[in-house]
Amino acid sequence: MKVLIIDDEPPAREELRRLLGAYEDIEILGECGNAVEGIAAVNRLSPDALFLDIHMPRISGLEMLSMLDPDRRPQVVFLTAHDEHALEAFAENAFDYLLKTVDPERLDKTIRRLRAAQAPSPELFEPARPLTSIPCSGQNRVYLVKLADIEFVVSRSSGIFVVTDAGQERFTELTLKTIEERTPLTRCHRQVLVNPDAIREIVFQESGAAEIVTNSGARVPVSRRHLALLKERLSIA
Repeated sequence: MKVLIIDDEPPAREELRRLLGAYEDIEILGECGNAVEGIAAVNRLSPDALFLDIHMPRISGLEMLSMLDPDRRPQVVFLTAHDEHALEAFAENAFDYLLKTVDPERLDKTIRRLRAAQAPSPELFEPARPLTSIPCSGQNRVYLVKLADIEFVVSRSSGIFVVTDAGQERFTELTLKTIEERTPLTRCHRQVLVNPDAIREIVFQESGAAEIVTNSGARVPVSRRHLALLKERLSIA
């Protein structure tokens, strides 16, 4: 079983790694100190289970869970210092939760349950809460870009980039699918999501495709495949 530890406290990560090291069938893929690193690691490593701290700076474990692509979502064991957060954790479809400092006997029960469990189908998860901002990576920091400031999101060979009305581009670990499902942004091209509130005009082309001009003057392609859906979304005849 492949697991990932996500906790902003190094001593807590070290202690959990020590406890999990006693299980020969568990491979620890890595450790992350915040949610943005955690999202990237989940997308890159595809763990079977997450040991995820609820209380982390900027983006909590509960918020991080709603940002994961449902198709890549592992079993989640929340870590918390407060028992009252258990109900909220289970509301987010957590597999289990452990109180800090982790009790070895309680951890053993969780491990046995994880071994016996079969991964649930993504469609069995309840719809996650909508996102109000998109976490983006910066040098030694995390930017939480508000949806109202976003004009479009584009997928390039180098990753997913959020483009704001100020012309800034920021890299995010979230997938286009997650952003499309968790926000009002609408797909206008296989590689582009656009904020409907940021559309100034749509220029129709003879090829059957179109081009969006945003409020800031940026130009965004609209494929023939997605044009009809976009017009329907915007109530354009």
